[in-house]
Amino acid sequence: MPTVEVYNVKGEQVGEIELSADIFAAEVNESLLFDVSQMLLAARRRGTASTKNRSEVQGGGRKPWRQKGTGRARHGSIRSPIWTGGGIVFGPKPRHYRYLLPKKARRAALCSALTSKLSSRKLIVLDALTLAEPKTREITSLLNNLNIKGTVLLVTAGPDMNIFKSGRNIPGATTAIAEKINVLDVLNHETIVLTRDAVARIEEVFANEKPA
Repeated sequence: MPTVEVYNVKGEQVGEIELSADIFAAEVNESLLFDVSQMLLAARRRGTASTKNRSEVQGGGRKPWRQKGTGRARHGSIRSPIWTGGGIVFGPKPRHYRYLLPKKARRAALCSALTSKLSSRKLIVLDALTLAEPKTREITSLLNNLNIKGTVLLVTAGPDMNIFKSGRNIPGATTAIAEKINVLDVLNHETIVLTRDAVARIEEVFANEKPA
């Protein structure tokens, strides 16, 4: 089982913790990471693009000119797609881009992402993270004590409004709860900070989803 150091909010090592090998020492499948990332990005698309076909374009109720004798091409309606301002052929219509890969694939991709962060020493475990009230400087101090640069994802075991409000004003910092993180959350941040309780919650969720 992989072992990682545990730090307190002052940046001091206070012990070690063993992580589940199934989650944090999995095979890194880059192809699966790409597929799941594309699935998550597709779900974020609004799908509101819309164009009018020739039946929806206004006007064109009469023939623009007579069939013969004008020296011009034959036309029956100004709503024709070959006319400027006419209908659009096979244009986009509002639709849902969302699709789902199997749950096993999504979980395997998340394990790959977490393993990748751990192997590159970009995954940090905190002994605990609690705030009596929202204070941005507390989170800023924590990041400085842990010598974290760049984007960071702070993961707690459950919802904590004090931590959420404290971290939302820090550029590049995002907060999340353990059972809601996904592949994009992990890959889009340089460093992942998990509380000890968050690690336990992730392992609990994965354990409950294993077939009996």
